[in-house]
Amino acid sequence: MASMTISEVKQKMKDEQFTQTEIEALRQDGRKGVQKLIQQYDAAQEKQRLQKVKYEEMKEFEKHAWQRGCQLVAGIDEAGRGPLAGPVVAGAVILPDGYYLEGLNDSKLLSLAKREDFFKRIKEDADYGVGIVTNKEIDEINIYNATKLAMQRAVASLNQNPDHLLIDAVDLEEVDLPQTNLVKGDQRSVSIAAASVIAKVTRDHLMAEYDVQYPMYRFSSNQGYGTKEHVDALKAHGPSPFHRKSFAPVKEYTYV
Repeated sequence: MASMTISEVKQKMKDEQFTQTEIEALRQDGRKGVQKLIQQYDAAQEKQRLQKVKYEEMKEFEKHAWQRGCQLVAGIDEAGRGPLAGPVVAGAVILPDGYYLEGLNDSKLLSLAKREDFFKRIKEDADYGVGIVTNKEIDEINIYNATKLAMQRAVASLNQNPDHLLIDAVDLEEVDLPQTNLVKGDQRSVSIAAASVIAKVTRDHLMAEYDVQYPMYRFSSNQGYGTKEHVDALKAHGPSPFHRKSFAPVKEYTYV
């Protein structure tokens, strides 16, 4: 080990190419640079350990359902209740047995890059469904009913038929399946957290498409929420076809 430069040690450590025996040998290396790298390594290992502990804690409700004989447990969450424009989108996800995605949590707590990465991986690895309710439908049936409808559509679009639902803060009386309503479920259940990623990233992608058509509202940066620049654009240009005309302040303005 002593024959390796500190830069070589750093690169090999970054690539996770050291065996545990080699790591222990590096602990005996007297170079300060190597010892700093060992400290960073230990911190990263501890972070990974804590994330695994957190992940297991967030499987509590899935485990309860499995113990009752349920095999296909779907997590459900939505994105887009509050914005002035765009649809409300729901995700439903059934994670495979033994699945582990380090750092999975409520999508709002993840960086943009991490959300996009998790979005791709969940779609590749799990059974997922998406439900979309347009702004026009929201205006017709109100946002609460639209949220429930989006969740119903997400469940219906799963490839498999779940035998238990874990839902973020909503009761789906219209769906005849056993279900558990969890307040802040996207931070308490890995399945709901995965669904929150599917819902949010799907919706963000849609808002980016709308931004191309109506760049004055800056949908890519505000996702339809009522930021000052969004409201100013609304005052100047009136609502777009993607605005929720039943929402204040959208209903206060007409096309200029």
